[in-house]
Amino acid sequence: MYNDNPTLEGVEKKIDEAKQGEVFYQTEEDKGGKKFYIESYGCQMNFSDSEIVASILGEAGFSPTRNMEASDLILINTCSIREKAELTVRKRLRIFDKVKKQRPGMLVGVLGCMAERLKKKFLDEEKLVDIVVGPDAYRDLPALVAGAEDGNKGVNVFLSREETYADISPMRLDSNGVSAFISIMRGCDNMCSFCVVPYTRGRERSRNAFTIVAEATNLVERGYKEVTLLGQNVDSFKWENPETKEKVTFAQLLVMVAEVSPELRVRFSTSHPKDITDEVLYAIRDFENICNYIHLPVQSGNSRILKKMNRTYDRPWYEKKVDRIYEIIPDCAISSDIITGFCSETEEEHKDSLSIINYAKYSMSYMFFYSERPGTLAERKYEDDIPLEVKKRRLTEIIELQNDISRIENAKDVGKTFKVLIEGDSKKSDLDFKGRNSQNKMIIFPKKEGLKAGDYTYVKVNESNSATLKGEIV
Repeated sequence: MYNDNPTLEGVEKKIDEAKQGEVFYQTEEDKGGKKFYIESYGCQMNFSDSEIVASILGEAGFSPTRNMEASDLILINTCSIREKAELTVRKRLRIFDKVKKQRPGMLVGVLGCMAERLKKKFLDEEKLVDIVVGPDAYRDLPALVAGAEDGNKGVNVFLSREETYADISPMRLDSNGVSAFISIMRGCDNMCSFCVVPYTRGRERSRNAFTIVAEATNLVERGYKEVTLLGQNVDSFKWENPETKEKVTFAQLLVMVAEVSPELRVRFSTSHPKDITDEVLYAIRDFENICNYIHLPVQSGNSRILKKMNRTYDRPWYEKKVDRIYEIIPDCAISSDIITGFCSETEEEHKDSLSIINYAKYSMSYMFFYSERPGTLAERKYEDDIPLEVKKRRLTEIIELQNDISRIENAKDVGKTFKVLIEGDSKKSDLDFKGRNSQNKMIIFPKKEGLKAGDYTYVKVNESNSATLKGEIV
């Protein structure tokens, strides 16, 4: 058994244990033994989970490799949120299967959200994989791998009401050494009618707040300058100290992490509009290192569609929440998720989604047309009756409007100076740095001698487009 509720006195021990995990950041050139190769798809939560998996495999004697052909174990961490993601995974599995045939003894495993729903298809019908593991069963991976090496199919898709992996120090895969994710909770209780997450990740449970602070502290000691607190709905975070019975809310957790170091930037994702409180907004306002950026998914700008989606708010309520954010944090950037072509959506209701983009002035949005997911309430109860060509046309209109709004909002930053955390070289030129400001906007600027990734600098914006700001160090 593991202890998911260490006392405050146990935090120091937790940090020491986390430091011991740093040995697993070695590459295959540094360390012998078996190798694993892992790919992740979907949300940031999946990428965070892959780091937990890497740590568990590290303890079992595996080391990571970027060379698929040289690996003994190939893993793909899957996403079921949209049909396109599943199609991508299927294509990758066929490629892995070809590699496997050239390397006797290699194993292939599917992790994450597709595991439960498609385990039989992957294992028995298509025979593409040897191991299938759900999001709450990663601790069982070493045993399942050992069984698969003996010729047994390894399956564990059990969903837990307790598992949070709080005691595991994640192996930072593909890390820039500047930014890292910290998972603070797992699962979701919201039951939006279009969403498969409650069925693939289980019920909501929050991680011990002390272990979150310990992980942030360890990252700071190793030179990291930014953390993103992750959860399907971080605002519903709630943890009770088993010793004092004191409850920790998300607003309190934000402050606890911000107080680890004034040099540590704190971000979070994702927020559900119904749960984000004024206390969270005040924490952002009052702490310079809690970033002025909120991802606030709206999904639709029409009240009837929102009710059909089971979002638990209507358009006027959402508008008031946006107003409140800008009232308390005037320079906050808000981004969103938008689904177009949901069941029975009319042209007028689609126009409401266009108008909510104008109203909220989103800095950016993740935009998709509706993709029916098996097992969801919408799949069982509603007809997916909007033709694909209509969905795509509406999505194009939403993307074009959001790009226009992003361009207009970014143009307002020209002439302003921002504190920027340098993340590394620009993708287009190694003569330029890239970094983000507090509002999560990417800024490109010429390098200056003496500065490096992980340093803060001040950049004056000289030009902009819909996606990027460009400037110079001042």
